[in-house]
Amino acid sequence: MRKTMPSQARQAAQPLPGVPGQDHTGGQGESAGGAGRDTLRTEFAFELPRGYVDESGTVHRHGVMRLATARDELIPLRDDRVRENSAYLSVVLVARVITRIGTIEDVHAGIVEDLFASDLAFLQDFYRRINAEGHTRAAVTCPSCQEHFAVDLAGGRLGES
Repeated sequence: MRKTMPSQARQAAQPLPGVPGQDHTGGQGESAGGAGRDTLRTEFAFELPRGYVDESGTVHRHGVMRLATARDELIPLRDDRVRENSAYLSVVLVARVITRIGTIEDVHAGIVEDLFASDLAFLQDFYRRINAEGHTRAAVTCPSCQEHFAVDLAGGRLGES
């Protein structure tokens, strides 16, 4: 699902150079409406800090999260588990927008429940970044030299380029 973006919003959707697995929607390019238009990224790759461990012991760390729709945010409010415990909202919501973790394509609340707490916290922040801010970059400052730069939270290991 690609949608064209207004020109002032184009900058936020551009992937960082040198970061593998950034754009699963084709990134910049042509849309059905005309040649040369930028397209909206709707899927974002991520790498879990610890990883989901399935029943066979396989660790799944790489995944894809799509942008949330209004329906994604409304439907969980009717879920009985969310009505009983409002903290469960993030589990149901994150499960709705993750399209894949490792080789698992049927991501549901039960899988999200079995994630380590650090991975759930990562996914909650990742959800907020791509849906509210429109990108996966975070501004940081080097504690040694005070240089300001951006890092991409979508994956990659420290020290890799």
